[in-house]
Amino acid sequence: MIYFLIYLFFEVIVSVNISSAIGGLNTFFEIMLSAFVGISILINFRSTLSENMSAFSMSRIDLEEFQRLNIFTLVGAFLLIVPGFLTDILGLMLQFSVFTKMLVNRFTAKSHMNRPTHHQTTIEKEDNVIDVEIIHDDTVKH
Repeated sequence: MIYFLIYLFFEVIVSVNISSAIGGLNTFFEIMLSAFVGISILINFRSTLSENMSAFSMSRIDLEEFQRLNIFTLVGAFLLIVPGFLTDILGLMLQFSVFTKMLVNRFTAKSHMNRPTHHQTTIEKEDNVIDVEIIHDDTVKH
């Protein structure tokens, strides 16, 4: 709830400053233009999805990045449709893969630091193993 109020505060401050600088009619046209761009992104999402699928099939991106790129594209399109200058700025930033990859890398770096790597888990498992060698003696003494 507090984050929504902080966002709303910044949205109002940014919108009032930009609207007073460009005027009411230009603000209306900007709202209509950004909504049109957001709707056209949603309509053309199929081509974006196919581009991301080809990048995934060529192993240029992994599965997590594939999912995040598609989610950020959709969220950015919805932010462009919602009226407001701050949402438009965020929506445009999410449409460019440079900013999206920066966000993905920022959040995945924190989550990967807390998660043990495959090498760490195998070492931990091997520390608890007692190495035993069993030698079968097939010769029976009579």
